[in-house]
Amino acid sequence: MTTPEITLATPADRDAVVGTLVAAFVRDPILRHLFPDEDTYPRYAAVFFGDLFDKRVHLSSIWTIGGGASVAIWEPPAAVHTPTDADLAPDYPADVLARVRGYDEVVHAALPTYPFWYLGVLGTHPDSAGRAWGRAVMRAGLDRAAADGLPAILETSKPANVELYRRAGWEVVGSLPQPVPTWIMQQPTR
Repeated sequence: MTTPEITLATPADRDAVVGTLVAAFVRDPILRHLFPDEDTYPRYAAVFFGDLFDKRVHLSSIWTIGGGASVAIWEPPAAVHTPTDADLAPDYPADVLARVRGYDEVVHAALPTYPFWYLGVLGTHPDSAGRAWGRAVMRAGLDRAAADGLPAILETSKPANVELYRRAGWEVVGSLPQPVPTWIMQQPTR
């Protein structure tokens, strides 16, 4: 079986990318902290991922494979910033907005101050799991970071992902105990 081509996402890929990420993160500790209610998770997660997509798609830093079945949303160094109220999706009730804002503030305060590429989201639709497509779209961003001579940073709240990322060359460089235990990882400059 041949691996499909890795492509940069365009606005036409939005629905597929958002659908993949909502399905991929349904049990993710961070997303479930932000959107704990089963009934509203699909809607709020779609707003969350749609907002990330809309802000990054024109930066040529969202890689997909299999028609959006696996997605890596990267932020180039110039795009990494601490979000403001204007950056956060306004379609949330106050309690949800407070959780999203709080988590963003904690994570961004823990990120390095030097330039880096930021792997904000990496997800594969459960129907396409086990094909190594996530690693393939991640690699596209790592290659871009390497071409720029910069390290890559990510965070994960899944303990099992820490080992997966380690096998892909990432190192734990920090952790956050609250609001959800989270590991900050770095892929050194190649």
